[in-house]
Amino acid sequence: MRYTLIALCVLVAGCDTIRSTTDRVFGGGEPPAEPEEVVVEAAVEPEPLPATAAGWIGAKTTIASLGDPTTPGRWLETPLVETEFTGRVVVPRTGAQAYITLVPAPGPESGGSRLSLDAMRSLLLPFDELVELEVYSN
Repeated sequence: MRYTLIALCVLVAGCDTIRSTTDRVFGGGEPPAEPEEVVVEAAVEPEPLPATAAGWIGAKTTIASLGDPTTPGRWLETPLVETEFTGRVVVPRTGAQAYITLVPAPGPESGGSRLSLDAMRSLLLPFDELVELEVYSN
């Protein structure tokens, strides 16, 4: 057993990978390369988002039912938004949450919303019930 361990150490010591690693660690070998010059470009300001895309602070509450089951994706059609963007939806009753595309729907802000089949599955909601949702824009 002792001879096997010694033979293994001798074989590993001759390995180029080990030798190059020890050269880098202990400072042997080639001198370090000089650092390259870094060029900093002027910062470009992003375009301001429209006020409706910026969203709101806190949660808005809506009652949702199953939307069109033939439309794919994870979305919530709601009159709470005027432009399409991704938001967080929370089920207060269970605490389940998911990031879902919020799609504008016609009607007053107090109107109901419709969830996609995929969104209902991700939130673990029954398909045949109306559910209360908290919608966050950020």
